[in-house]
Amino acid sequence: MTASDHAIDLAIRAARAASEKLATDIVAIDVSDHLVITDTFLVASANNERQVKSVVDGVEEELLKIGAKPIRREGHQEGRWVLLDFGDIVVHVQHEEEREYYTLERLWKDCPVLELPADITADSNAAGEQE
Repeated sequence: MTASDHAIDLAIRAARAASEKLATDIVAIDVSDHLVITDTFLVASANNERQVKSVVDGVEEELLKIGAKPIRREGHQEGRWVLLDFGDIVVHVQHEEEREYYTLERLWKDCPVLELPADITADSNAAGEQE
């Protein structure tokens, strides 16, 4: 089984919104073969708590435009690792230190990485280089 078209569309929209808020290292992982509860993880980094919250707000605003509301939202108060569960996708926005420590990509290394449009990956990599 692979991620649904709807999940992939949500992941791309969320990734683009995160990129616009200067998130870095944006990765979409197809976890549909390993989890029943979701199809895709989107993981993004930000360099401080305020930026984590900004990225989260941007993702929520963008997905709300198409009627997608988070089922669950965790970690917003602390701003170090915020999880947004939209059902088909789960968005993880992590402070760079949490991203390095928990290495979600390593935990899900057996899952395929979804290819994101070049403008998203280029923008997120350029934002990281500006720091």
